[in-house]
Amino acid sequence: MLKRTALFEEHQKLNGRLIDFGGWELPVQYSGLMDEHVACRTAAGLFDVSHMGEVHVEGPDAEAFLNYLVTNNVAKIAVGQAQYSAMCNEHGGIVDDLVIYRRANDRFLVVVNASNTDKDFAHMQRVASGFGKPAGAFTLTNESAHYTQIAIQGPKAAEILQSLTDTPLAPIKTYWFAEGKVLGSIPAILARTGYTGEDGFEVYIPWEKGPEVWRALYQKGQPLGLRPCGLGARDTLRLEMKYPLYGNELSDETNPLEAGLGWVTKLDKGDFVGKAPIVRAKEAGLRRKLVGFRLVDRGIARHGYPVFTADGQTRIGEVTSGTQSPMLKTSIGVAYLTAEHAAEGTKFTVDIRGAKVLAEVVPTPFYKK
Repeated sequence: MLKRTALFEEHQKLNGRLIDFGGWELPVQYSGLMDEHVACRTAAGLFDVSHMGEVHVEGPDAEAFLNYLVTNNVAKIAVGQAQYSAMCNEHGGIVDDLVIYRRANDRFLVVVNASNTDKDFAHMQRVASGFGKPAGAFTLTNESAHYTQIAIQGPKAAEILQSLTDTPLAPIKTYWFAEGKVLGSIPAILARTGYTGEDGFEVYIPWEKGPEVWRALYQKGQPLGLRPCGLGARDTLRLEMKYPLYGNELSDETNPLEAGLGWVTKLDKGDFVGKAPIVRAKEAGLRRKLVGFRLVDRGIARHGYPVFTADGQTRIGEVTSGTQSPMLKTSIGVAYLTAEHAAEGTKFTVDIRGAKVLAEVVPTPFYKK
């Protein structure tokens, strides 16, 4: 049996085309990928991301534990601030990428990828058991079943959400949040975070209140051009920004420095899980690099397609994600290339079903306003 979010019936009412996504029955699209993508870039998009996992970490040593668990410096997060980070295994591979919200000095909300929730929580428990702090110094609880998470993204997202809450949204900076109420009485975390590259919010509310809030956002936003958006548009939107996706760009074998996550890998802080092998890899010289590219010739490069030198003779990497950009009207992608072939402007070929198609390394993000 596939798992369903609290919004399942809302997706059915809106004729969402439902698919199996990591064991969840979720909409891949409603009105169409192109329509949804453009609506999010120009007006607003409404996304059900309730399948994401939520873990509470609380107690006097919660900060110290999280700082050992992840690559970024959790001590730098202020109350009301969010931080993107990676969580690594002892070999320096990425267990998951995640967002940490600091709700109080000793209270944190950690949001992880849906398909990884059980794996991530088990990893957190293993790290906690060997952390060396006395019992009760911090607690871990998997609260995923208690949250509905709705993302409203796009230029008109703040205007739409503001009509449903008395909490002032304008003062909330990117990667900050406030705790307030929506629809008068429903407790909510209102976070200026998201996965589209647009301004917008991720709204965390009690699981059972999800349908009520979803309907209200849809009704308020529809006259302003809002569209409900499925997994298809979510993927093309994040790809235009070169945001990594676990299972594509990130894995248990991926070094965060190779993945372009050096900016959230603080090697100058104290020890953390996986630090030593990451340092060794850096000192030895990274063998590959994650780059953005565009196809010079026609075609679409897909996940797993092999990459060769421009003459097609030597394999130098592999595509992790690719699509036809709805905004740029060109074929874009992301690939791991050997370090010596990763410079901007480098030409290479992608094997698309037996045909060697010319491509070029380009700056990212692909889409800029």
